[in-house]
Parts: sequence; C-alpha cells; structure tokens
Amino acid sequence: MSIGTKLLAASAMVLALSAPLYAADVTSDTVVATVNGTDITLGHMAALRAGLPEGYLVLPDEILFDGILKQLIQQVALAQIAETRLAKRDHDMLEVQRLNYLASIMLDDAVATAVTEEKLNAAYTAQFVSTGPVTEYNAAHILVATEDEAKAIKAEIEAGGDFAEIAKLKSTDGAAADGGALGWFTLDVMVEPFANAVAQMQPGQVAGPVQTEYGWHVIKVSETRLADVPTLASVRRQLETELQNAAVQDRLDQAVADAQVTESIDGIDKAILKDPALRGE
Repeated sequence: MSIGTKLLAASAMVLALSAPLYAADVTSDTVVATVNGTDITLGHMAALRAGLPEGYLVLPDEILFDGILKQLIQQVALAQIAETRLAKRDHDMLEVQRLNYLASIMLDDAVATAVTEEKLNAAYTAQFVSTGPVTEYNAAHILVATEDEAKAIKAEIEAGGDFAEIAKLKSTDGAAADGGALGWFTLDVMVEPFANAVAQMQPGQVAGPVQTEYGWHVIKVSETRLADVPTLASVRRQLETELQNAAVQDRLDQAVADAQVTESIDGIDKAILKDPALRGE
C-alpha cells in the first residue's frame, strides 16, 4: 500500500469516527456525559427540553443542545454535593414531589382518554338538546347587610323610589354603579335562594328581602326570554372541560376506593402543620 493510500485510509477512519450519530444509532439510554460516575443520557436531555418554556425552543438546535447538556452537568454536580447534606425535610419534600409526579401521570392519562365524539354528543344531548330552550332573565338587585335594610329599601321602591338610583346609593356590591343591573343570566349561575326567587317573578316585579350567603337582596326582574339551544361547536370546549374534570375526579375516587386506607389522626392537633419543627427549622 502506497503512502498516499495509507493517508487516505487513515483520513477515512478519522471521518468515520467523527461523523455524527444518526437516529438509528442512538436511544434515550445513550450516554452523553458522566459526572463523577453518574451518567447523563439523551433521555435526561429530552426530559429537560420537554419542560422548557416555548421561548427556549426556538433556539438553534446546537445552542439548545449545548445549553441543556451544560445545565444537566451543573445540576448533577450540585446534586451530588447536596445528597451528602440532605436533612429530613429534604427527604420529605423529594418524596412529596415524587408522589405528585406519579399522580400527575395517572391524571394526565385520565384527561387524555376522557373526550370522544360519542361522549361529547351524549353530554351535548343531555345538557342542551333534551332540556330544550332555557329561560334567561334580565334582572337587577340591591344588596345590603341586614334584613331590616332590605325591607326599608323595598318599601321605598314600592312608594315610588327609583330602583337604579337607590341601588347606586345603597347597594354594597360591584353592580351598584350600574344601578344593580346583573344583565342576562340563566338560573343555574345564581346561588339557590336568589335563583328560586327570580324563577317565581314576573317582568316588572320587585321581590325581597331574599337572603343568600352574600347578604340580603331586593330583586327586580325587567325581562325574560327563551335562549336558543347552542350549537355543539359553540359549547364543545365547555363540554370537553367538563368531561375531563369528571374523568379526573373518577380516577381519584376509584384509586382511593381500590386502596386500603387507614387514617391515624386521633389526638393530633390539626394546627400542628404550622409548627416549624416539622420542617426541621
């Protein structure tokens, strides 16, 4: 073999050794760095990248790769030091974070499988189609702290007082500036005593005092109307959210129901969680 041939062969070998690995050659277990015997893999790097804010993901691949690797090297080096200094509270916090992550896997799975077209259509039919048009109310109210105040205000209105002007002067909630106007609403968005009172009223009628958790109300209904049944497209996101929330709650309830749970809290002052000693302080 000539000297030139040997040089070409050596150059080819160097190029082969320095050529980048392609997707077929690497896995999430491929080691990209080692810190005091602890391996950092492409899987670790991909996991860190997945948690980055969107703003970082527009960086060039080379810059992002190098930045992620540098951060992981720093984190491993710091973690190795920290592990020699962990207090009881640190172990507790790490365990809570581990449990939170594992629980989130199960809840994310519940959300991912919660919505199908069949379930959406069933929910839409049950909530909107089967019930038909819903009555909407355009009403106003005056909210005060005591029943006596509400009675006096109602008497003032019945004697010819202007509802809106009285609301501006005496009502204690945010609607006062608009004369107590609440706009159009359906009964399901109001607290039960208020909704029950409105449901029995006719346009132009003033009712009260009505007590709710917020105080005492004097109510005036101005108009009513039948709302059109919304299209599936217009309530799709609402129904998706409801299905997802229900799936999460079902997953939580089922997990606890299937578990053997024993609580041992008798005799424990529930204010104890505020004690700094529990946190090792």
